Amino acid sequence: MSQNTRSILKHFIAQEQAEGVGARVRRSIGTAKMRKFSPFLMLDHFNVIPPAGFPDHPHHGQETITYVRKGMVAHEDFTGSKGILRPGDLQFMTAGKAVCHSEMPVLMENGEILDGLQLWVDLPTNLKNTEPRYRDLHKENIPIAKPDENLEIEVISGKSYGIESVKDLAYTPVDFYVYKARKKGSAFTQDFSRDYNVFLYIVKGSVAIGNEVFPQHSSIFFNTDGDNVQGIVGSDDTEFAIIGGQILRQETVQHGPFVEETVEKLVKVFHNYESYTGGFERALNWRSSIRNGIDESQAANHK
Repeated sequence: MSQNTRSILKHFIAQEQAEGVGARVRRSIGTAKMRKFSPFLMLDHFNVIPPAGFPDHPHHGQETITYVRKGMVAHEDFTGSKGILRPGDLQFMTAGKAVCHSEMPVLMENGEILDGLQLWVDLPTNLKNTEPRYRDLHKENIPIAKPDENLEIEVISGKSYGIESVKDLAYTPVDFYVYKARKKGSAFTQDFSRDYNVFLYIVKGSVAIGNEVFPQHSSIFFNTDGDNVQGIVGSDDTEFAIIGGQILRQETVQHGPFVEETVEKLVKVFHNYESYTGGFERALNWRSSIRNGIDESQAANHK
């Protein structure tokens, strides 16, 4: 490896746990092993079988990035925004000062279950009270880099092998790449700015970094001592995400889906939520139409 390649800070295999209503996730960031990794607050590899899901719930002070691998997910919030994400699609959701929404898997006629990644990203202090917004990125709009015949990279956000992504997806600067390899042996190098924290999550297959081979569901976190991440695809049919984000030099206090910089501000957010003030006014008497589930025929009209 070159002298500019980042060394490994920590690694572990994400363990499965319960989340939402009947859902199962493998969580890496947001656990005792890696509580925070600025600007990242949580990474879940979710696997959800209807009627399980994530019905009506609030957020404040953060952004979420959802990547759908299999199945379909419906979303709806108290601003009136709603839609469907299909395999390969992403949603960048800015909660800002307040949002209440629902994310529910679509009951598929072919029995396919919902599988994907959701990343929670802290917002800079000056944007924690911004208005909520959504940016959907559909599969057909994601550019693909192909460094060799066996490896392709979905350039969701950032630049890889000369291929650049769509712009203005999130407020907090995040680079997001999904690597897919048909055969083992492909070497890869992904560049990052040194003011970014970077991690790699293996969805399936394995990846070799240095002298170690990391198996499925491994989360690998890197030091900020280099300009790139390098490795070799360790097995056939491998898929992994490499994600980096600009480090936020600020305090972070989190309780569930609410994120602030001080305990006092966090208490104020809870008060706003409970009293339907400070951006949560629209939560009063709001109930999503998908909270009890949605099937494929209903999904066709959910827009």
